[in-house]
Amino acid sequence: MTGDKLIDLMVARLVRDHGRSKYHWRKVIGAVRLYGRDTHPHCNWTITPTGSFQEIGAVETLLDELRLRHPLLSG
Repeated sequence: MTGDKLIDLMVARLVRDHGRSKYHWRKVIGAVRLYGRDTHPHCNWTITPTGSFQEIGAVETLLDELRLRHPLLSG
């Protein structure tokens, strides 16, 4: 899985579960930051969402699930 595909998956789930637009959730999610697998062998990515407490909570809850299913991303 790539960072772009992860964001697409997150946006689709957030729109389905919480409403609002794709644009809105892409803005809340922000960018995926990738790290080298040599220094981060268990999970090589992170996202720092911005927005209201409820929006950040929705994104963080989804991130917890996705980190278990997709711990390593490719470029």
